Amino acid sequence: MKFLITGANGQLAREFLMTLNTHDVIALSKEHLDISNPNAVSNAISQHKPDVVLNCAAYNSVDRAEDDFDSAFRTNAIGVRNLATACKMHNTLIVHYSTDYVFDGEKNDFYTEEDKPNPINKYGESKLLGEKYLTEETDNFLLFRVSWVFGKGKQNFLYKLSEWAKKNNVLTIVCDQISVPTYTVDIVKFTLLSIKEGLRGTYHLTNSGCASRYEVARYYLEKIGLTNLILPVNSEDFHEKANRPHFSVMSNVKLSKALKLSIPSWKEGIEKFIKRGMK
Repeated sequence: MKFLITGANGQLAREFLMTLNTHDVIALSKEHLDISNPNAVSNAISQHKPDVVLNCAAYNSVDRAEDDFDSAFRTNAIGVRNLATACKMHNTLIVHYSTDYVFDGEKNDFYTEEDKPNPINKYGESKLLGEKYLTEETDNFLLFRVSWVFGKGKQNFLYKLSEWAKKNNVLTIVCDQISVPTYTVDIVKFTLLSIKEGLRGTYHLTNSGCASRYEVARYYLEKIGLTNLILPVNSEDFHEKANRPHFSVMSNVKLSKALKLSIPSWKEGIEKFIKRGMK
């Protein structure tokens, strides 16, 4: 099976590359494939003829998207449409990743794939449009909504937390944003299993359980042996430009049942991440 990976410099793409090292893989960074360019996308699919496109390209700057929606829209929506159109022409499976931020956080229960999205920030809007364009262009897709992704690299909360802890004995972490930290290793594992099993459609791919940012910070720092004082604060204290949903926890039951497998908890994910990083 031949894979084409977009957004090759991102943490999820790098995880796929480490896992698929014995497979036929083409990984293209934005410099080599700007997915917002339809001609470039069409040429790349025609040239490489992959069986599967793993779309790891994304505009993930949640606050910046409030003032720069055009950039978010080009990558998260138009780029997805371009890929889906080209994949349909070549009967190629496209795997795309969306976000818990397509939900408004008002449900106060686990979101399922049947719940209606209602994003409360521009980033979430751009990702929801990407979902819409994907499903309009092709039926041969896997759409995975993920949340609070962490893995090797500097683009995640745990890395930032480690850096803050080096410079500050006292940390203030929001306690009113609750979701599911999700490990890139598990995202890759369950994506590849889904492809192998021939799944199609929309699934929530998260680790199991849920936690606030504050709970995650306490758990992670304790596990790596740091004793920083962590104070819980409300989101309003940070004056962030973009609104965040307070409870965007997604249920992974549909995917778990489809694969007949249990998905590890976010705590297990963090523990695996720490062990791997310390080797």
